[in-house]
Amino acid sequence: MSTPLIRVYNTLQHAKVPLEPITPGKLGVYVCGPTVYSYVHIGNARTFTSFDVIVRYLRFRGFEVKYVRNYTDVDDKIINAAKASGEDPIALAARFVGEFEADAKALHLIAPDVSPKVSETIPEIVALVKTLVEKGAAYVSGGDVYFEVRKFPGYLKLSGKNLDELQAGAGEREQKGEVKRDPGDFALWKGAKPGEPSWDSPWGKGRPGWHIECSAMSSKYLGETFDLHGGGLDLIFPHHDNEIAQSEAASGKTLCHCWMHGGFLDLDGAKMSKSLGNVVQLRDAMKRVDPEALRYFFLGTHYRQALAFNDKMLADAETRMEYFYETLKKIDERVTGKDFGQGALHGDPERFIAQFDEQMSDDFNFSGALGVLSGLFAELNQLADKPPVKDKPMVGRTLVALRGVVTRLSKVLGVFDDVPADWLLRRRDRQVVAKGLDVAKIEGLIADRKAAREAKNYAEGDRLRAEAKAMGVEFIDSPQGTTWKVIAELATA
Repeated sequence: MSTPLIRVYNTLQHAKVPLEPITPGKLGVYVCGPTVYSYVHIGNARTFTSFDVIVRYLRFRGFEVKYVRNYTDVDDKIINAAKASGEDPIALAARFVGEFEADAKALHLIAPDVSPKVSETIPEIVALVKTLVEKGAAYVSGGDVYFEVRKFPGYLKLSGKNLDELQAGAGEREQKGEVKRDPGDFALWKGAKPGEPSWDSPWGKGRPGWHIECSAMSSKYLGETFDLHGGGLDLIFPHHDNEIAQSEAASGKTLCHCWMHGGFLDLDGAKMSKSLGNVVQLRDAMKRVDPEALRYFFLGTHYRQALAFNDKMLADAETRMEYFYETLKKIDERVTGKDFGQGALHGDPERFIAQFDEQMSDDFNFSGALGVLSGLFAELNQLADKPPVKDKPMVGRTLVALRGVVTRLSKVLGVFDDVPADWLLRRRDRQVVAKGLDVAKIEGLIADRKAAREAKNYAEGDRLRAEAKAMGVEFIDSPQGTTWKVIAELATA
């Protein structure tokens, strides 16, 4: 079967287009990272998870990917947060970089190849602003430098917004002290103010504007033109529109071949945003649900579509992960340490790779890929529990092959990194706490049931099982003995 062509939805073209690397076999990917003034929220986490899986898949397809995701550690929001807490802005930002990296690791996000910080890219930012001034695309006003939007013919080509309509209300949005030629012009460099971090520049001490930061960092590590630029839908305007304008005005080249944007996360029917005060921090969500289950939840909807966030959906995601891990535990116990020889395979395990590839190559259809994963696990369970053939070596070898397919796909999706028994035990521990179950009593019921069964008092054994079930607990019998789990539909995830 031939490898499918990867097609990606390009926001600039409003269409799916073939992925055509600038350099064959290589891809440069830039994703706008967090502004580190607080803990990352789940809306941002969904976006970062989406691009995490996209990069993993591109590498799975054999591309050499250079993945850059920045830290905005110089920004108005950071300065305001530092004033409120009495911290130095740079120190506050550094602290939240550390917090973000801890949360990212817990969510199984791969580390980018480069994680540049604005504070470490000031020389490149100053040089880029200087180029724009020299080319007449920007002007100095007091100690500030502004990009002159009317000088760039393609301004707003990404968002498709109308400049005149935007400027009609721009006067109300201007900050005190700004002196612009046009209300739509935006700051490239801001003159120093008391208590704010600042650096030397040809226009006096100051700090960068928000948009110029990403242009400088992307060009430093990926060149003036690169393959893929990602971020959330909320960044299309003004951030990405302004990135395009300033980068292309400076270089005379196309900034990026393909623009990708992740959809919003909705909380209680409204778009989640810090300005609305309806945010859920990632670390709080990971206390309520296993991080892998949270990833699974994020991937259940196409990355460009809105995703509704609520407790029921989180509980459903963790229940689904429990099913996956129970299956893996069963299969691993059955095949570990056994030699199944070189017999024929039952069916074609590799077909799941082809099906997965078909879904992911179509603009990274995560939900379709999860559907393939579900089919794979259904076959694992069918083959393990109700084998269609009597030839045990064939069944065993097929289970090993299918288990290998799970490993290959899970590396793309960033799930099933744990030992199944360990994951299941942690899941049970959370459920026990949530439901306030008496573990000693449960273990006592198991011991009493074992004694009853040994005495051939099966009616008593059945009664004890029913008592456990009424508590929300299911007994699981195996040759190794009896274990137990919390019944999912009665559990609070």
